[in-house]
Amino acid sequence: ATRYHSLIVERKSLPGVFQITAWTKDNEIMGIAHKNFPIWGVQFHPESILTKEGKQLLKNFINL
Repeated sequence: ATRYHSLIVERKSLPGVFQITAWTKDNEIMGIAHKNFPIWGVQFHPESILTKEGKQLLKNFINL
């Protein structure tokens, strides 16, 4: 995945209702999901031509 920004989520600030679903090799949070509601967030651009398997990621997300 390609990052176009410098925003981050600090683990200690993440409310307990979220679980971490994706992270970088450096342990930076790249995806979260709400534990009780169908709410997800990603910190990268799956639609970018530089994201490997980006189309599949989007298809998977749509099929959630």
